[in-house]
Amino acid sequence: MGEYKSSETYIKFLIYFVVVVLINLAGIKLFFRIDLTSNQVYSLSEASRKVVSTLSEPLTINVFFTKDLPAPYNGTEQYLRDLLEEYAIFANRKNHFFNYRIYDVSPQEEAMDDTAMENQKLANNYGIHPVQVRHIEKDAIGFKKAYMGLVLIHGDLIEKIPTILSTEGLEYNLTMSMQKLHNKVSSLVGLEDKVKIKLFMSSSIKVVAPFMGLDELPNVPREVKRVVDDLNGKLFNKLSYEYFDPTMNPAQIEDAKKYALTNLKWPDLQDGKVKAGDGTIGLVLEYGGKKTEVQLLNVFNMPIFGTRYELVDMENLGDMINGSIESLIDINETLGYLSDHGTPPMAGGMPRGMMPQQGGALSNFDGITSKSYSIKDVALSEGNIPDDLSCLIIAGPKETFTDYELYQIDQFLMKGKSLALFMDSFEEVSPQQQQFSFNQAPVFVPLDTGLEKLLAHYGVSINKSYVMDESCFKQPARTQTGGEQPIYFAPLVKNKFINDTLDFMKSIKGLVTMKASPLELNAERLKENKITADVLFSSSEKSWEMSGQINLNPMMIFPPQSDSEKHSMPLACLFEGEFPSYFDGKPIPEKIEKKSEQDTESEDKENSEKANPNPDMSKIEGKGVFIPKGQPGKIFLVGTSDMLKDSLLDPEGVSPNAVFIMNVIDHLNNRGDISELRSKEQQFNPLEETDSSIKMAIKLFNIGGLPVMVAIFGLFVFVIRKARRKRIQMMFQS
Repeated sequence: MGEYKSSETYIKFLIYFVVVVLINLAGIKLFFRIDLTSNQVYSLSEASRKVVSTLSEPLTINVFFTKDLPAPYNGTEQYLRDLLEEYAIFANRKNHFFNYRIYDVSPQEEAMDDTAMENQKLANNYGIHPVQVRHIEKDAIGFKKAYMGLVLIHGDLIEKIPTILSTEGLEYNLTMSMQKLHNKVSSLVGLEDKVKIKLFMSSSIKVVAPFMGLDELPNVPREVKRVVDDLNGKLFNKLSYEYFDPTMNPAQIEDAKKYALTNLKWPDLQDGKVKAGDGTIGLVLEYGGKKTEVQLLNVFNMPIFGTRYELVDMENLGDMINGSIESLIDINETLGYLSDHGTPPMAGGMPRGMMPQQGGALSNFDGITSKSYSIKDVALSEGNIPDDLSCLIIAGPKETFTDYELYQIDQFLMKGKSLALFMDSFEEVSPQQQQFSFNQAPVFVPLDTGLEKLLAHYGVSINKSYVMDESCFKQPARTQTGGEQPIYFAPLVKNKFINDTLDFMKSIKGLVTMKASPLELNAERLKENKITADVLFSSSEKSWEMSGQINLNPMMIFPPQSDSEKHSMPLACLFEGEFPSYFDGKPIPEKIEKKSEQDTESEDKENSEKANPNPDMSKIEGKGVFIPKGQPGKIFLVGTSDMLKDSLLDPEGVSPNAVFIMNVIDHLNNRGDISELRSKEQQFNPLEETDSSIKMAIKLFNIGGLPVMVAIFGLFVFVIRKARRKRIQMMFQS
């Protein structure tokens, strides 16, 4: 009998073992995962699946990561491994073009074998260098070097993410890098002409190079040619290189003056042994009528050491030229930005990517949008809005639009395009810097650019006021007693006042605005035009308007005594539908141009010829193309341009404000999948606010309610036990 039970046990164990093995084998072939997070953070978004499953050429990702990193970096490595495995699963269902490899790279002082040294050398060749990370060991804080980066290789093109310190935005960066490589290949293959790369370097500079500490300057032409030749092999031989020496060919001096290059001028040196002279140095890239400059010599003015000169690092020159080429050939979708009518410059009025920044420039906005779009400046005063644009951004215009310019904007919208309007109701005018005028407050002059009548025709207007809100940003008060000073004109928009019914708004849990004017929606007009209006966010119920004489001195702003004057107001709206033209039934405006004397003489000549015409022109009619009712289009409107300024946008583009702005632009460009991809990794998730009465009730419950509940439960247990004991006694007594 015992032997039978023993054999039965062995048989059961064997069956269980076989079942477990089969389940594991099935799990390898039928792999699936369940993501229980609200935003599906650990699952590939639809945009990522689409990009990786439509690869037309092999894509390889080489990951360089140091093993056994301290928390939280070890979690980042594991997340990256899982993410790459997800990419591989979806890619290999359609093609086998996606591959990845993870290299264990130890820092130089820890590398003990040849493999680690080879991996380290490979990482450095790709431009992946170690960074310092903090770790705690034996109750002491220390630092160690670690490799944490990757490169994407698509054909001969390389895109890199040199540092991965967290999981935030990792999927977005990977997917956009893949898309960028794909677009770049398509753009380069389709180029009709070559990208011209011109080096301007006066040989006269070589004489003074030793005095500037630039002993390597004579080698610059050879090094630049080497870098361009190396790039040319990777970019399908689409580059042409020329070297110009204005010193040897004075005719090239005027050509060099057309570009924003570094110019040097020096006096006689070494008692006249080195004669006074001047020279130019810099790199110019041109294609399709567009140009950009790459500075090869940086000049620094240092307080103690004086003027310092520094040549650009030739190891980084290839990346600089590559980035400029991407901007020239428009590998990303084009986004229009109105550059006249008093709008702030996108990058401080300087070529993009150069410093320094100016106070009113939209440098951070320019940086985060340039990752996904090619920015095209649009000057309405010089020409029409290009037809290849899907969206036009108008940010804080200060000058009045002519009827013809309004007509251009109106007809752009009628073509089914989108407008992103960041409108200011007032222009802040500073007092003249005269004696005793430094204490005067700025004057806020109401603006009327002409766009207001277009918006009113569509069904919305902007009030000539600023929104003040008790739910606002607070800064430390500059008083002896301390405390905080509320900045009422900088409302903090809480989660309950954000419209999360739209897909691109679902992850936005909080925003901050400044100098925002409320919007007034004309419900009847919107209904008549069949335009849907979605309020994206509003001020709190404790907000009020400041109108008339505006004074934004925080010490002089006081909330109204009566709550009846406070109410929630819409601050940003999205309008979609077939907009009716403002100019329907009106004469079409004509473009008025300033004429030079030469143009006037030419026009007089034409008029004299028309005075005695040969053919009869009276029966020929001409009429421009006019669209009275548009195709489905979109308008985003917010009553402030401060949301685009550097004070409210971070340069990395990960803050809620930056994610909101980019999601709106993606939605206007019909890229909803990209906005969802960006949104799902938004980690700002504040707690819901509760009333003071509820807080007090919860506090009282924790202090007194829980002990009472424990006492009641103990009493209940005591009664149950007593009844059970009595019942048992009665059973034995009977």
